[in-house]
Amino acid sequence: MKNMIRMRLIYPLLAFIAMTMATARGQSWVTEYDSLLQRYVTESGVDYQAWHQSRTDRDALKSVVTGIGRQTLKTLSNDAKLAFYLNAYNAWILQRILDSYPTKGPGGGGFIGRTRFFRSKSLQVANRTTSFHLLENEIIRPQFSEPRIHFALNCASRSCPPLHNRAFRAESLDQTLDDLTRRFINHNPRGIRSSGNDEIQISKIFDWYEVDFGGADGVIAFINRYRVLPFSPKIRIRHQDYQWTLNQSKRKAYTQ
Repeated sequence: MKNMIRMRLIYPLLAFIAMTMATARGQSWVTEYDSLLQRYVTESGVDYQAWHQSRTDRDALKSVVTGIGRQTLKTLSNDAKLAFYLNAYNAWILQRILDSYPTKGPGGGGFIGRTRFFRSKSLQVANRTTSFHLLENEIIRPQFSEPRIHFALNCASRSCPPLHNRAFRAESLDQTLDDLTRRFINHNPRGIRSSGNDEIQISKIFDWYEVDFGGADGVIAFINRYRVLPFSPKIRIRHQDYQWTLNQSKRKAYTQ
């Protein structure tokens, strides 16, 4: 009788340990992805040329997106899930660009090709088939209600916030999102172009996703939370044109 009671107590613990170990094995791709980012992501873009020339590292990225496709999310915390989805989006962007490299930009740089690139349901993420558009707009944005994700997701384009050169991790996610947001908002001209007058030109991201920043009246308030020198709430706003050319660089990789 005592043995039966003991086993009833032990079984849930063993099951929890097994699930935790399975999750850890399922995320083994994160370490490889982190290493690849540090090797090829530079301060001014991604060294796609060098990455494409390395068959070993192209295969390594394929292994990363395979792991992303098979990832189980049941035991992950909310921050771990968000970190996973941010990594998934960015890693698959890199994979698709390298698949078609050399290229002028996502989908070849043109509007039709770009539309196919972002809306084609050809990505495997957590045992689901999805697209970049669905991943961002039906999973990441509605499930997490986190405006800072717009400075973490990278669309392989010149006007996009720079690709972070480390894999996102749950334990440091909040600080990382803060750092990336602050860095972009204080960058002139990529984030905000100021002429010193009563008008500023801000990234098109604040127009496309205005609702995520609190609507038209909330954009400047959000920006000022991260600005070194805040703007007047009454300052006139214009939106910059978006440059869809490839975010390619050949410069030495940086760390932060």
